Amino acid sequence: MKFKFDSFVVGLVIAIIVAYIYPDLALVEGTFSLDHITTVGVSLIFFFYGLKLSFTEIKTGLSNWKLHILVHTSTFVLFPLLVLLFYPFIKTDVQHDFWMSFFFLAALPSTVSSSVVMVSIARGNMPAAIFNSSISGIMGVLITPMWMGLFLTIKSDFDFGHVYLSLFLEIILPVILGICLQPVLGKWAHKYSRQLSKMDKLTILLIVYTSFADSFLEHIFDSVDVWYFVAVFTGVIVLFFVVYGIIWYLSRRVFHFSIADEITAIFCGSKKSLTHGSVFAKIIFGHTATGYGLVFFPLMIFHAFQILVASIIAQRYAARTDANQDSY
Repeated sequence: MKFKFDSFVVGLVIAIIVAYIYPDLALVEGTFSLDHITTVGVSLIFFFYGLKLSFTEIKTGLSNWKLHILVHTSTFVLFPLLVLLFYPFIKTDVQHDFWMSFFFLAALPSTVSSSVVMVSIARGNMPAAIFNSSISGIMGVLITPMWMGLFLTIKSDFDFGHVYLSLFLEIILPVILGICLQPVLGKWAHKYSRQLSKMDKLTILLIVYTSFADSFLEHIFDSVDVWYFVAVFTGVIVLFFVVYGIIWYLSRRVFHFSIADEITAIFCGSKKSLTHGSVFAKIIFGHTATGYGLVFFPLMIFHAFQILVASIIAQRYAARTDANQDSY
């Protein structure tokens, strides 16, 4: 098997390095501040998402309700509950921030594009993958702030009204506008999908730069040692494989899914969205005392790790499917 290293992951690393060397760029104010640029960029991401949303494929994937329940329960219930198990063991502020960063990761919706791509490579149920990954992001706008609000209200002035209004203006409204303009701009959006994807990634890289630059300027990372980062890497790996193993067991042993549905359940239920995470972190943690970059760190590691592991798993599923077809 041949593996292509994800250039976006390299971009994330470079964004952090630049933020460490030149953090003052995040202090620029005015119309062309990074905060304003990323806000506009986020709205454009979801506007183009609305333009490309395929209702025909979503409608096709509606019928398999057991698969949908497993995917969304894994995304919004299983993930948070696994992290919630460790909440009683928190003793210090550092431990609380560490746990909060993982709980934020756990409360996020699933990815859209990468989940569909991996399901396609593995020969899974594509209509169901498109349906679940598309709906997950919309559900996350409602569910993620609810999960986070349960614990942020203890440590800061968490404003549900402000968070939901910001998410509506930056995500839901642009998606609705994109859907309304599909008849006019839909073909154009699909034609230039690759170029628009590059703009999406650039926006996320700017958000990553801003979050880490702010954290470096405030010396947030000075409060943790090397073992903190070792714990993050370890926690990400353990969380991914525990969720993956549970979804695999339920798909095969409990629900007795076909291989195609099993593939879709695994890839849509075990992944987390860096796009939504970057937007949610900016809105939810932008005005709290919690280190923005520190909260964002496990999500970035999880993103890179899920791409690497999912690529390997997808190619193994594809090889097995091809072998089965050759045997007939």
